[in-house]
Formats: sequence, structure tokens, C-alpha cells
Amino acid sequence: MACLSLSQLQKFQEDGFLVLEGFFSADECVAMQQRIGEIVAKMDVPVHCRTEFSTQEEEQLRAQGSTDYFLSSGDKIRFFFEKGVFDKKGNFLVPPEKSINKIGHALHAHDPVFKRVTHSPKVQQPRFGGEVSPHQDASFLYTEPLGRVLGLWIAVEDATLENGCLWFIPGSHTSGVSRRMVRAPAGSAPGTCFLGSEPARDNSLFVPTPVQRGALVLIHGEVVHRSEQNLSNRSRQAYTFHLMEASGTIWSPENWLQPTAELPFPPLYT
Repeated sequence: MACLSLSQLQKFQEDGFLVLEGFFSADECVAMQQRIGEIVAKMDVPVHCRTEFSTQEEEQLRAQGSTDYFLSSGDKIRFFFEKGVFDKKGNFLVPPEKSINKIGHALHAHDPVFKRVTHSPKVQQPRFGGEVSPHQDASFLYTEPLGRVLGLWIAVEDATLENGCLWFIPGSHTSGVSRRMVRAPAGSAPGTCFLGSEPARDNSLFVPTPVQRGALVLIHGEVVHRSEQNLSNRSRQAYTFHLMEASGTIWSPENWLQPTAELPFPPLYT
């Protein structure tokens, strides 16, 4: 992000996040929306792999942490769903295109549209080392030393107070990581567990961050953030991926996401 001013850099360092409005054009956002429509139209997820996405600890361990579909998704394009979109037999209760919570985790590697966005010269980093409950990205993408993971959150559509914009606790990136999701030894069940726990957060500390389509939000790996449930009749599509500073950074061997033969260890993670 060589275009950042000194004042923008200082604000990011103080708050742990930074909004850059108008970073992507309307045409770029439309291209991402159209491509997602095409991907979803072709999705074929077996009933036993239809997994709800959550950042809540108990739900995550139950629905994701014990499934190979989730644990082996680091180098694949896979689908994770909203709560309550399936009946007891795994059949859709809503149109499939309305059921998606998240598509992960390798859009940046396998899909040409998202690969272009991810590797765009706009997002190179020469100067930067449904409801989503409060969390820190470094809980899932842990490095040594800390402070080496940066999230890039792109608003493909307007994100408002009504349809689930991001909320942050400014300055919360300076107190370390409260919990970590780690991969259990091979053959263990469930396949992941948490070290530590998420403390109770004072809701009054969170500030909303509504943004317009095309905005880029930079997110420090340790800043606490969340989003509210979308109770409006408007969708709120976003594309997010993470950059890890390559020089002098150790990717934890305990992270749930590990290198594979196909993606040996790029500094980019979606």
C-alpha cells in the first residue's frame, strides 16, 4: 500500500484498522459479484459436507473443526453456509444462492477473477508488516512474532449498519491474542481445539465502520472486530484475504491451515 500517507499509516498503527474508500472501481466490484454468481450456480456440495460457518467456539468445533471438508480447504474452493438453511436431511430450505456465508479458502489461488484482485498492484505491501462474533484474525492465523498478518476486506457491496458492516474496538491490537485455534495431532477428534478463551467484551467499546462499495478495510491481525447479523433485505458481499509478512516470520505449525503440495506456502491466505 505504497500510496498510504503518513497520517493514514499512523491511524492504522493507533487503531488497528484503516478504511480506504473508493479503492476498487465499480467495474471491479461487479466482476467479483458476477463471478461469485457463476461459482455458486455450479456448486455441488455433498450433503455430508454441508457445513455451517461460525466463529463461535463451540459451534466451530462441532460443525467445522472435526470435518475434513473444512480442515483440507486451505488449497481448495469450498462452501460454508449460513445457519438454518438446511433441513434435518441436509436439503436446502432456501435458494442455494441465498445460503452461502463464506466461500474459502483458495479463491485467490484458483479463480482468475479473484486471483487478479488479490495480486493487483493496488494491494502490494511494501510498507506494511451473517453475524461474526468478536474475534482476532491471529487466533486462526498465528505467527511468531505477532503483528505479521494483515487482513484486506473489500466491500463488493455497500456495508451499512442495517446489513452487517464491520465493528472494531480501536486500539485492541496491542494486547496480544486471547485464544488460538490449533490443529490437533493427526487422527485426533475433533481435528481442532482452542487454546485460551475469548474474554467478555464491552459492547460499548465497538465502533461501527460502514463503507461504500469498492472500499478497502485494512485489518491488523490482532484487532478485535465483529459484524452484526444482516436483518435487512439487502445483501452485503465482501471479499477478504490475508497477507503475511514473509521476511523473518514463522507460520505456526499448530495453525489449522498448513502448507500443501499445491500451495506450498505463499504469503497470501484467504
